[in-house]
Amino acid sequence: MRGMTDDEHLLINGDGTGDDRRINLLVKSFIKWCNSGSQYQHMLSTLSLCEFSMVYDMNLQEMENYEKIYKEIECSIAGAHEKIAECKKQILQAKRIWKNRQEYDAVAKVIQHHPDRHETLKELEALGKELAHLSHIKESVEAKLELRQKQFHVLLSTIHELQQTLENDEKLSEVEDTQETIMEADGK
Repeated sequence: MRGMTDDEHLLINGDGTGDDRRINLLVKSFIKWCNSGSQYQHMLSTLSLCEFSMVYDMNLQEMENYEKIYKEIECSIAGAHEKIAECKKQILQAKRIWKNRQEYDAVAKVIQHHPDRHETLKELEALGKELAHLSHIKESVEAKLELRQKQFHVLLSTIHELQQTLENDEKLSEVEDTQETIMEADGK
């Protein structure tokens, strides 16, 4: 095999200016080949180098594209995890709200069975007035009862005194009768 030219060396080492330069070299090689028959092998190797360089560049671009896609997928996965965590929070909050609504409904049903505050205050006021009236009646009845007890006590005392007086009168009458009987017996 023959030695490489400077242009071929630049192409292999990657120090050339790109595919345009390679194509220009290929065209020059093709013209040389047309002029001389020995350039065929050199032209095939240059074509292979161009093809390899193009495939290599395409592979680099594909790798960059795959890396972008991989990063996008990673970001999407991270975003999905964040959305899942947020949805879990929302579910917990929704459950808490649902539970609060259930408790609210239960309390509301209990409250509906009771009269409103205005009616309750009216009833309390009416009951307060009735209680005051009944208290006044009670005091009046207690005062009458106390008066009747005093009167009954006075009556009992009077009856007792009357009974004493009657007993005394009876004893006195017996004594008088006895004295009379004694006097009659003495006078006879």
